[in-house]
Amino acid sequence: MSTSNMLTFVTTDQAPPEKRAAAERRDDFLEIYSDFIAAKAREQASRCSQCGVPFCQSHCPLGNNIPDWLMLAATGRLEEAYEVSSATSSMPEICGRICPQDRLCEGACVIEQSGHGSVTIGSVERYITDTAWRNGWVAPITPQRQLDQSVGIIGAGPAGLTAAEQLRSEGYRVVIYDRHDRPGGLLIYGIPNFKLEKEVVERRTRRLEDGGVQFQRGVSIGSDISLKDLRSRHDALLIATGVYKARSLAVPGVGASGVHRALDYLITSNRVGMGLAAEGFTSGVLNAENRHVVVIGGGDTAMDCVRTAVRQKARSVTCLYRRDRENMPGSQREVANAEEEGVRFQWLAAPSAILEKKTGGVKGVRVQRMRLGPPDASGRRLSQAIPDESFDLKADMVIEALGFEPEDLPVLFAEPDLAVNRWGGVKIDHRNMMTSIPGVFAAGDIVRGASLVVWAIKDGREAATAMDAYLGARRRSRGLAAE
Repeated sequence: MSTSNMLTFVTTDQAPPEKRAAAERRDDFLEIYSDFIAAKAREQASRCSQCGVPFCQSHCPLGNNIPDWLMLAATGRLEEAYEVSSATSSMPEICGRICPQDRLCEGACVIEQSGHGSVTIGSVERYITDTAWRNGWVAPITPQRQLDQSVGIIGAGPAGLTAAEQLRSEGYRVVIYDRHDRPGGLLIYGIPNFKLEKEVVERRTRRLEDGGVQFQRGVSIGSDISLKDLRSRHDALLIATGVYKARSLAVPGVGASGVHRALDYLITSNRVGMGLAAEGFTSGVLNAENRHVVVIGGGDTAMDCVRTAVRQKARSVTCLYRRDRENMPGSQREVANAEEEGVRFQWLAAPSAILEKKTGGVKGVRVQRMRLGPPDASGRRLSQAIPDESFDLKADMVIEALGFEPEDLPVLFAEPDLAVNRWGGVKIDHRNMMTSIPGVFAAGDIVRGASLVVWAIKDGREAATAMDAYLGARRRSRGLAAE
């Protein structure tokens, strides 16, 4: 392979895809970044230094062969680039859109560390797979054999969808059960269109369905069917529910009308965007139009909320975060995008009370000024209140974006034998990803806690491999054969 057009980072500047102007994108929910044209994708891919120790790859949870597919893209061999990219990632075009590359592969890029600006890895990744879809290179799922074993998957989010693809490709009958009316989990109902348009997710789920994966929509495990019943239907189960229980504020006034959970707000907005019924929006309860909105939290969910409120024509949007910008968990790119769109950030600020009107409803937030103290057990600096330093912030809509915790699955699933850890996540044997119940596996956020989509994809791939090994051993012990 010729490398004559590589290593151009010393002569070619970093150039991300064109971003729509803030004034334009504030008025719609379309993705804010344009697609690369072919020449620009080749040019940016050619900036890769092809270093001997690719830190980009080691900082990617999936271990993607980034230098290889960058070189292939730079030399115009896009179909091969797609084959290399999709060999380690089940959703490269989705990761290219929503991964916080500034904290992962691009943040670790060698030429970024040398001051030349990182390769635009995520944008090239997105371009490669979008091109593959347009050109018909994304092959349908066509198992080479059909196995007389079935797998049930609880949850149609990224971990469940990833495992379903691999297991169906191996020839298993796969059924996915999900509480929502369409598959995708937070990819559909949690992440706004301006980051990930729904068609990008839906073409993935259509491919699974066309390949023989069955979806049981609107099914709640525990009320519609028990885990015990599911076990009798399938040879193995995968729990990939994610974590949906919102953490709540513990301050006076938190129960006031006008205080909402982030996911309730985002699900409602996404339903509106898909043309579905959304009572909370039509009633005005979960519509930010003409309101003073305060979002509490500093993660990517908080950024999704503030940017959604802007597009719903809020009168003002403010984000409160108890630490400073450098110590926030969310993507710095998302913060920059929010600032461009008019969101105001109050750093080192935490709510101490929700202020209520005499007639009911929220009228403001009392904000406590904070400072950073010594690091906690995780290494992040603690936030500490500054005595006698507070102020009131006008608000008639407050959104809590403080993260998520697991639901009580042993109770919800009517399965007391399902072991959980001290914070409620499902316990697994990390050697084989099996839970305390034989033949029942778990993956994604319900195991590791609220995390990134790319980690869920990694877990889904590993779970599928572990389940295949388990089911293969059972076939051999019982003398079962492929049809």
